[in-house]
Amino acid sequence: MKDCIFDKILAKEIPANVVYEDEHVLAFHDINPQAPIHVLVIPKKKIVSFVDVAGQDAHTMGHYFQAISKTASKLGLDEDGYRVCFNTGSHGQQTVPYIHAHILGGRQMRWPPG
Repeated sequence: MKDCIFDKILAKEIPANVVYEDEHVLAFHDINPQAPIHVLVIPKKKIVSFVDVAGQDAHTMGHYFQAISKTASKLGLDEDGYRVCFNTGSHGQQTVPYIHAHILGGRQMRWPPG
């Protein structure tokens, strides 16, 4: 599979403003933020989309979701709240073929999201 921007960030070919990192996960600020705080969280083991989560082991996915929560806490978002979303496929506006959670915060979110 051809390398995407997240593969290049993990390989340190492209710099990123890292918020959280451990042996399995990397979280960094989005270069095109849609909220005052907009961070992307990716697993270091490539998973193409949310569709592929069903084929992953529970330990890997549990660690990934815990890292999303830890990242939001580190960003100071626990008290006021935040949104976590995954874009999946063309109708979901997934533009990078690599699963990534968007953590959006720092402002009141709207519903429906669009």
